Amino acid sequence: MNTKQEKMMRLADVARKYYIEDKKQSDIAKELGVSRPLISRMLTEAKALGLVEITIHDPWQRSAIFLEKLQKRWQIKDAVLQEDLEDDRSTNIMLAETTIGLMEKIGARKIGIGWGHFIGQLVACLEEHPQKDTGIQDIYPLLGNAGVPIRNYHSNENVRVLAENLAATPHFLYLPALPESMEEKKLLCSTELYKQFEKNWYEIDTALVNIGNFPSTPDFASGVRYGNMLQKRGVCGRLLAYYFNEQGEIMDPGQDFAIQAPLEALRHCKAVIGLCSANTSVKALKGALETNLFTHIVARTELVREVLQ
Repeated sequence: MNTKQEKMMRLADVARKYYIEDKKQSDIAKELGVSRPLISRMLTEAKALGLVEITIHDPWQRSAIFLEKLQKRWQIKDAVLQEDLEDDRSTNIMLAETTIGLMEKIGARKIGIGWGHFIGQLVACLEEHPQKDTGIQDIYPLLGNAGVPIRNYHSNENVRVLAENLAATPHFLYLPALPESMEEKKLLCSTELYKQFEKNWYEIDTALVNIGNFPSTPDFASGVRYGNMLQKRGVCGRLLAYYFNEQGEIMDPGQDFAIQAPLEALRHCKAVIGLCSANTSVKALKGALETNLFTHIVARTELVREVLQ
């Protein structure tokens, strides 16, 4: 080994101790029996010779790159991506706050809102910090109420709280999300109450739809409605009370007796915002994107990175 090679090895060794092993310059100097200023000069020389490359990962730049890829692959118009915070709750709160900003950005006026854990976070966020100058005028539930003691799935209550804290007009659907049978659904959907509300679903301009995992809790009686078909078809996620697989195939809504906004009404919306909480899985988001229902996405940056891989 010649003198130049030996010098490069020494420089690389010092750089490794400082940048990789995270040692202080003074400690490296003491270990090698030299002065601290010499270590500083060696680190500077190591960078000048290309032995050290420093890369700064700008989260805004990364988000812009991911958005471009989402636009090309799934025709997503816009996305709000959030870096992970110290825990899931903090991340969800930040995601909820950015959702409100996104609605203002796209000029939402008539909002349809689904249900789920993220929706609950959004409602709680607005309860603590009302925003009454967003321009939102009307809020409608996208499906009936669930018969479970979890606030996140009480559609009318979520609508009431959101409307109160957004200075909007609430519209309530006094029907269950899950009737006992297809026969009961047909009966309920023949009423004037339902027919009027169905018209409202086709008039909303923005839909907030939680992208949930499957299986999940609560399950919403999927076994009664579908038997074991969901497992056989590889279902990985849920939007409203619809289930889909990784290929974006939505399980036959014709045999489903849930009372919820028709898929055609969602496709009629100017903006369908897919909301991903901190625990939304890669499979669930990928399958949701493959449905081609969503125009906007709110999600963790890392989740989107994994989906794009």
